[in-house]
Amino acid sequence: MTGYLPQPDRDSAPWWERLAERRFAVQECCSCGALRFPPRAFCAACRTEEWRWREVAPEGTVESWIVSRQPFVPGRRDPYLVVMVRLAAVPGCLVYGNWRAPRPPVPWEPVTGEYVEVAAGVTLLNWAPAGDGSGPGTGAAAGTAP
Repeated sequence: MTGYLPQPDRDSAPWWERLAERRFAVQECCSCGALRFPPRAFCAACRTEEWRWREVAPEGTVESWIVSRQPFVPGRRDPYLVVMVRLAAVPGCLVYGNWRAPRPPVPWEPVTGEYVEVAAGVTLLNWAPAGDGSGPGTGAAAGTAP
């Protein structure tokens, strides 16, 4: 992939490491059990700072989307579609990613995450319609850069 790569910080670095291993996880508060994403240093529900990672299926529903015509990646001019997905396992969490289907998404459409390695040790999670036989990380779009 030519262009910008994610810049993990203190809170998100372990998440990116798991994603590179094709494991999707959210944080779980050790005190109250609240699940959260994106990664944060403390729980918004009870304000404690103790948490652990909990693996969940990369599945959800399309909440919204945009078509970006702004070339954020050097050398790319094609418009691309970014979806906002509400996680099935954590309804309060929204995750963004590239859309990987030959057609536009449908509101509330079930989707499955596809892991895409874009550089050595850097994996992104794209989204594709669920039930098309591709499954997580196995679809035709898996392995293609955003």
